[in-house]
Amino acid sequence: MKLIKGGVTSPKGFKANGFWAGVKKSGKPDLGLIYSQEICSAAAVFTRNSVKAAPIIVCQDNIRDGRVQALIANSGNANCFTGEYGLTYARKMTELVAEELGIKASDVLVMSTGIIGRPFPYEKFKEAVPKLARGLGHAKGASFAKAIMTTDLKDKQVAVRIEIDGKLVTVGGCAKGSGMIEPNMATMLACVTTDAAVSSAMLKDALREAVDVSFNSITVDGCMSTNDMLSIMANGLSGNRTITAKTQQYRVFVEALTAVCVKLAKDIVSDGEGAERFFEIRITGAQSKKQAKEVAMKVANSNLVKTADYTDNPNWGRVAAAIGACGTKATETTIKITFSVKRNHIFINADIGLGAESATVYTCDLTRKYIDINGKYN
Repeated sequence: MKLIKGGVTSPKGFKANGFWAGVKKSGKPDLGLIYSQEICSAAAVFTRNSVKAAPIIVCQDNIRDGRVQALIANSGNANCFTGEYGLTYARKMTELVAEELGIKASDVLVMSTGIIGRPFPYEKFKEAVPKLARGLGHAKGASFAKAIMTTDLKDKQVAVRIEIDGKLVTVGGCAKGSGMIEPNMATMLACVTTDAAVSSAMLKDALREAVDVSFNSITVDGCMSTNDMLSIMANGLSGNRTITAKTQQYRVFVEALTAVCVKLAKDIVSDGEGAERFFEIRITGAQSKKQAKEVAMKVANSNLVKTADYTDNPNWGRVAAAIGACGTKATETTIKITFSVKRNHIFINADIGLGAESATVYTCDLTRKYIDINGKYN
C-alpha cells in the first residue's frame, strides 16, 4: 500500500468542486460537490442520535438501493430542527444536482453541517449549484474538503494506492470534524471514493470494519451530533474483478479503506477544538474487544484525565479511577504513560489483567480554548 497525494478526486473518474455560496459570514467555502462519471456502488453509516437532521433522512432513503453518483454538501447550516421545510429543501438539493448533471435525484446524497435550528438558506444554494456543477474538476478535491469545514483549523484529506488483480486501485477521502466528537458516529462528515469494483453488499461490510477501528474509536468531548455521516462510492473504473465475497482481494481493499479512515479520524482528533495534545489510549488484557473499547473510551472521555494532561500533569491515578468506573474486576492493572519527543503526543497504555483482548482509542486534551470556541459558536 502506498500513500499518495490527494483526496476524493484521486481515484479514476471522480471530480469535485467547492466554493463560497454566500452562507458563511466569514466568506469561507460553504458548498461542495463530488461527482463520478459512472454510477457507483455505495454504502454509508449515520449518526445514532435519535434526533436526525433532514439530510440524514434523505440519504438513508437514497442509498437504500446501494447506488450513488454524486454528493452535495454544505457547511454553515445543519438543516436540523427545520421541520418539513428542511426536509423539502434537502430533497430539492438532490434534485438541483440531478438536473445539472443529468442523473437521477435518487442517486444523489446530501450532507449538511453547521448551526442547528436555523432556517435552511436554500435560495442561496439554489443559485450556486449550476456554477458548482460547471466548475467540477479532477484537481478540485481540496476545494470540496474546505467547503465542509466548520470550526476545523485545517482540511483533512488522504489517498492510498493498492493493487488488486494486477490493477492499480485508489482509495481517497476527506473529512471534517473538530468538536462534538463521540462515536456512533462522531460529529463529522466524511466522504470516501474509490475506483475499485466492489459490490454494495461487500462495500457495506468493508465500511463497517473500517469504521469500528477509526471513526468509532475517537472522541474529543463525548458529545454526539445530529448530522454525522460517512459515505463511500466505488465506481469500478480500476478494472479489477468485482469483489463480491470476503476473499483475499476483499481483505486488501479493507486494509486500504481502514488506513484512509484511521488517518482521517486521527486528523479530526488532532484538530479537536482548542486541542494541544493528541492521546493514543490502548487497553490490553481485556476479556473481550467490547470490554477493551468500553474501558478505553471511559479513560478517553474522562475530563479529569484530559485536563490533567493539558496542564502537563499525567496523573495515572485518574486513569485508574476511570478504568474502575467501568465496573471491571481488574485487581492487577498496569498503567504506563509516555510522551513523544515534542510532548504533543501522549501514549496511555493500561493492562487490566483479565484476558487477551485489546482496543485503541484516540482523543485529545481539553483546554481553556475549547470552552471559548463553544461558548461563542453561534
